[in-house]
Amino acid sequence: MASLQEQFLKAGLVNKGKAKQVQQDKSKQQKIDRRHGTQSVDEAKLAAAELQRKNAERARELNAQRDAAAQQKAIMAQILDLVQKNRQSKGNGDIAYNFTHNSKIERIHVSNKVQEHLMAGRLVIVRIGDATELVPRIIGEKIAQRDAALVVQVKRAAEVDPDDPYAAYQIPDDLMW
Repeated sequence: MASLQEQFLKAGLVNKGKAKQVQQDKSKQQKIDRRHGTQSVDEAKLAAAELQRKNAERARELNAQRDAAAQQKAIMAQILDLVQKNRQSKGNGDIAYNFTHNSKIERIHVSNKVQEHLMAGRLVIVRIGDATELVPRIIGEKIAQRDAALVVQVKRAAEVDPDDPYAAYQIPDDLMW
């Protein structure tokens, strides 16, 4: 295959004198570069290298985002699996049990025995979307390690804030709010 310069000569776009002059200028520049130890800067090569570096960086960022999304999806699948395997019955639902979740007061209906387990801390409330499930405390701790926002923190009756001005007043056990 003929060089581009030869193709231009055959097409008549460049004459032999101009082609020879360009070749001499190129060889002079190479000779000067070798003598001084410098290399001529090729902007096209620099631009191509910069573009390649930017593309590689963008690909790394996209891969990191994809990996993070896959990891979050795997964590959610683990949480759903833990809840499905370990959820407890709410009972026949004759007592309304109120709890706070995301600064809202929510209510579930549970049996008397389940209410006792909740207040003692043996059962934990887990909110996934609109669903409310009850799981053992140990499972609730495992879920909280993966995503603490899903587990509802219920204050036990024995826990009292030392700065509470109403700490001296006892709340009756049968008080329903």
